[in-house]
Amino acid sequence: MVSYKFAQSFRLPAVRVSKLLCLAVVFAALGWVPLGRGQNQQGQSSPPPSGQQNQQQGAGDAGGPEGDLGPIAIPKKKEESPKPDVAPPKPKPVENMPNFSISVNVPVVTLDVGVVSKDGLFIPGLKQENFRVLEDGVPQNISSFNVTKAPITAVMLVEFANNDVFYGFSYDSLVASYTFAQTLQKDDWIALITYDIRTRILQDFTQDKNAIQGALGLIHPGLALSQETNLFDALYDTLDRLEGVEGRKYIVLVSSGRDTFSRINLDQILKKVQASKDITIYAIGTGQALRNYLQANGGLRYLCPITDFSCSTTYAQADNQMQSFAKMTGGRFYAPLFEASFRDAFLDIGQTIRNQYSISYRPTNRAQDGSFRKVKIELVDGAGQPLKIRDQKGKDLKYKIVAREGYKAKQQVE
Repeated sequence: MVSYKFAQSFRLPAVRVSKLLCLAVVFAALGWVPLGRGQNQQGQSSPPPSGQQNQQQGAGDAGGPEGDLGPIAIPKKKEESPKPDVAPPKPKPVENMPNFSISVNVPVVTLDVGVVSKDGLFIPGLKQENFRVLEDGVPQNISSFNVTKAPITAVMLVEFANNDVFYGFSYDSLVASYTFAQTLQKDDWIALITYDIRTRILQDFTQDKNAIQGALGLIHPGLALSQETNLFDALYDTLDRLEGVEGRKYIVLVSSGRDTFSRINLDQILKKVQASKDITIYAIGTGQALRNYLQANGGLRYLCPITDFSCSTTYAQADNQMQSFAKMTGGRFYAPLFEASFRDAFLDIGQTIRNQYSISYRPTNRAQDGSFRKVKIELVDGAGQPLKIRDQKGKDLKYKIVAREGYKAKQQVE
């Protein structure tokens, strides 16, 4: 009996102990402690250990929200330094797409100036300070100056039509063409074009004098295809062709100067000639001897159609047109009467175009408005007075300045 009671009295405390142990484990897991252990004798809470205090302060500093078990720590974001400004990337080039750029070019005007005597001989020995350039009356500063002596690039534009009964014009055209061909040098580039109602290229640019002579053999008086002389159309077309050729170019125009059936008028061809660049026209008037003979004998009317009011006026206008073409481009007009006069004319042309002074300047008027600028060349001495040139005998030598009258400024859109 004693043993059985003892066993019962022992079991109850064992069960209670096990329950107490379970509660202790739960409290430990929840971090609770008994109130008596967490307070001091004055009833105030004792501070936590230093390690726990730092942890709590660290959690509070983190700025996290309060939870059932204390503050929930959230890591602070690092303060990032401001990013430097980065230029946007350049667009990638598109295939087959051209690159465009904007630039402003200061124009440079280059003039070929011939200074010749009354006999057509080139006058050498002049210096830069002897030249004065005026553009629209305003003096310009010369930026470069050279004496040029170089081969020529020229087109012989020859009138070949059945426009007269006596073949005087066609004959003069042949004499002039053959004479010019004989004055050519081995490095010269020459082309031959004829015209009546339309233009025909008999010989493209060549340095072979024999090729030019052979092309001239195709011209026979009276065998032209038309009696019309479309001078304006032929000259306009030749200027167009020469614009694609680099360097200084010349047109030796052998013509009566009459235009009978062109599509364009005189005003249009004058504007085209005026706007031409690096092209000089030397004009040879044909039929001068025949015209003088018929004028003296009252037969000039046979050279013009019956619709012309005055044949003499018609040919006077023709000469004026040829003079205008030459003067506007810095060339000269010749009206030879005899065969020897043709040779003198072409020797004069050769002297002028093979020996020239090249002058360049930057115009003070920078406006790109497409306007025409008049240019005047003067020869001056050290004091700015007109230059006097003397020959070997000490006599004053008359001279002529051969240069174009001006140029057309570029348009801003060009």
